[in-house]
Amino acid sequence: QVQLVESGGGLVQAGGSLRLSCAASGSTATIRKMGWYRQAPGKQRELVASIGIGGVTNGVTNYSDSVKGRFTISRGDAKNTIYLQMNSVKSEDTAVYYCNAAEMRFPRPVEYWGQGTQVTVSS
Repeated sequence: QVQLVESGGGLVQAGGSLRLSCAASGSTATIRKMGWYRQAPGKQRELVASIGIGGVTNGVTNYSDSVKGRFTISRGDAKNTIYLQMNSVKSEDTAVYYCNAAEMRFPRPVEYWGQGTQVTVSS
């Protein structure tokens, strides 16, 4: 089992910045990917950014087109901690942001989710 704890959400003005953090604990040795998803009211949960953990995809990042160039996902010095630096935020970035971790298991990965942190962008 993997536990994910997010922090850093809140209210920010349009054009401002915010940094989200996510710390994984538990059986983290087999985590191979971590990332951030978000869900706005009335919309489906969508990928924001992800980063590879270990293996051939270690450090490889992926971003949704809507945040590319504005958001940056990174890993902390503490193992299994990731951050999402959000710059030049827009009102459409308002959502609940969820941390996700994928544990490589056969026959398919097992995914874990944090409890979510609210990000509200005021115009």
